[in-house]
Amino acid sequence: MRKIIVGAFVSMDGVMQAPGGPTEDPTKGFKYGGWFVPYFDAEFGEEVDAIFKSKPDLLLGRKTYEIFAAYWPYYDENAEDGGIATLFKEIKKYPVSRSGDVETSWAGTTLLRSVDDVKKLKQTDGPDLITQGSTELVHALLAEDLVDRMTIFTAPLVLGGGKKLFADGSAPRGYKLTNSRVSSSGIMIGHYERGGEIGIGDTAMASASQAEVTRQERMKRED
Repeated sequence: MRKIIVGAFVSMDGVMQAPGGPTEDPTKGFKYGGWFVPYFDAEFGEEVDAIFKSKPDLLLGRKTYEIFAAYWPYYDENAEDGGIATLFKEIKKYPVSRSGDVETSWAGTTLLRSVDDVKKLKQTDGPDLITQGSTELVHALLAEDLVDRMTIFTAPLVLGGGKKLFADGSAPRGYKLTNSRVSSSGIMIGHYERGGEIGIGDTAMASASQAEVTRQERMKRED
């Protein structure tokens, strides 16, 4: 069975929209496209190379797939950083789109139409599946509790709004931090693996004060 790995570039307030350039995804008036690029550094490159070292397949939402398909097949593979273009040419791409036309001429592309199709793909033998961007797809995967690992690159800035990595409706799930690193430009890189159920604790005193009893009663009335 394959594992699903979420790879995400996010701001401190969780925004992952258009990290790579102004024209990437300006929907809903987002004006900070390209916000992640100034933080590119050697450590960031090493971590990205490590993610793709095992040659996982790409699992992408429709919009992210279209961004990739209009860019990577035309990238100079002979450039100093052209290795990722060569890799994307070789591995399989799985865009997920519930409806609408998707141009799938990029070699190695297979269109999926639902999260159920993703579940079936996950059960097959083959490389792990890694997402890039694909906000709506990631939300659906988290809601269905299908995510096995996450690698989150957090840049030291607040964007104030935009499409976010996490949304209400994710299945409650613990994750284990397996490795972390801070790059020279300040990117916090965290690698997480699927953990157990949510643990619950309680810091309440053995005997609640009258002020606490009153507070709890007020909360019930306001709920």
